[in-house]
Amino acid sequence: MKLSEALEQCPTELLVGGDWRPGADGRRITVHDPATAEPIASCASASEADAVAAVDAAALALPGWAATPARERSAVLRRAYELMTERADYFATLISAENGKALTDARAEVGYAAEFFRWYAEEAVRLAGTVQHAPAGGGRILVDRAPIGVAVLVTPWNYPAAMATRKIGPALAAGCAVVLKPAGETPLTALAVGALMAEAGAPAGVVNVVPAARSGAVVAAMLDRPAVRKLSFTGSTEVGRTLLRTAADRVLSTSMELGGNAPFLVLEDADPDVAVAAALLAKMRNGGEACTAANRFYVHESVADEFGARFAAAMGALRVGPGLDPGTEVGPLVNAAARTKVAELVEDAVARGAQVLTGGRAPAGRGHYYEPTVLDRVAPDSAILAEEIFGPVAPLVRFRDEADAIRLANDTEYGLVSYVCTRDLGRGLAVAGALETGMVGVNRGVVSDPAAPFGGVKQSGLGREGGHEGILEYTETKYIAADW
Repeated sequence: MKLSEALEQCPTELLVGGDWRPGADGRRITVHDPATAEPIASCASASEADAVAAVDAAALALPGWAATPARERSAVLRRAYELMTERADYFATLISAENGKALTDARAEVGYAAEFFRWYAEEAVRLAGTVQHAPAGGGRILVDRAPIGVAVLVTPWNYPAAMATRKIGPALAAGCAVVLKPAGETPLTALAVGALMAEAGAPAGVVNVVPAARSGAVVAAMLDRPAVRKLSFTGSTEVGRTLLRTAADRVLSTSMELGGNAPFLVLEDADPDVAVAAALLAKMRNGGEACTAANRFYVHESVADEFGARFAAAMGALRVGPGLDPGTEVGPLVNAAARTKVAELVEDAVARGAQVLTGGRAPAGRGHYYEPTVLDRVAPDSAILAEEIFGPVAPLVRFRDEADAIRLANDTEYGLVSYVCTRDLGRGLAVAGALETGMVGVNRGVVSDPAAPFGGVKQSGLGREGGHEGILEYTETKYIAADW
């Protein structure tokens, strides 16, 4: 689909209570194409008053939606899945245009995003309670699941469709009404999702979408409303800490999917073909701009030369270009600040002795590009090993024994995901058990699945999204004592 056609179809006002309307103060957000740094569209920017109106609309819609039979809620989500699948080109074009990712990545995201609607259409009718005899006798214990209430959903720019559907799907399945506050860099995709939900049959006010240039003030205004009982946030650990402090004042239920610093372990018995393929996927999915992206590569010294050479060749062969070009494999980073951070991390590593096997620079010209890069023999004190790169750069560190690799992998405040490559499945599972992360990929570079619980430990977050666990995040447990 042509970008002009996609932009013509996409709404650009706030979605509040089923109505599309401008922001109360008339402000707009300018959307830029990361491939050119040029503006391509604008949309309404919500004020605090708009945020409060969206919460009030959700609160008004909540009782009716919570009382809607699960089968009917399921049908809305199933229809949303079908609509998103039918319009994959439309959504992929919007994603690539405002985020910068290659169309192949954007199309993959649309498929992934739609699956959350399908999965939670099925989970909506499987939200069961329990009944048991009290152990001491004399009564029964009934446990029910009730919708938690109005949920505020705050999503990042790197997966503008999937991060929205991963939250909207379980919330609506559980019977909650929501207000979605997307990232300022990628508001168009979120507004398109809002329009899709209305078309799928979500009643007015059940899904509200309020992009905002002043994110902090707008989210704070929503969290201050008594009707809000849930905050789900995906983003940086730094912002997550701030939101947790804000949520604490009202003792809100929170789900936090925060930063990562994923280790990728290549043991001495790893299949080199499998290891390189998994590493390429773990590093370069979404151009490296993913919380699940492999951030630190720990490679056994006996296979480090071969792995480094083969991995660098694969990285160097990737085609860099505008995301909307059909042949592009790696698009630009989302903005100039992101590219500057990546460049500084590489420069610091090289200054400390790292060897550049491929890449290592930002191409001249327009757009926020950075070459796919592999660094070998990275020094332990390099900043690139401590910070989330969020770009197409792979730092390699050599290790001698398995215990050393596990120690290095766990030496971080983060704990979202890890990767292990080995021919011995038992060994891989043992290493996976020793790694301090919420998820582990063994001989594979992708762990995300709508049917699986996604989330981390330590400073990488609280709670889980996806799987059956995801819908439980939007419920309250109610215990009823009864005699009969």
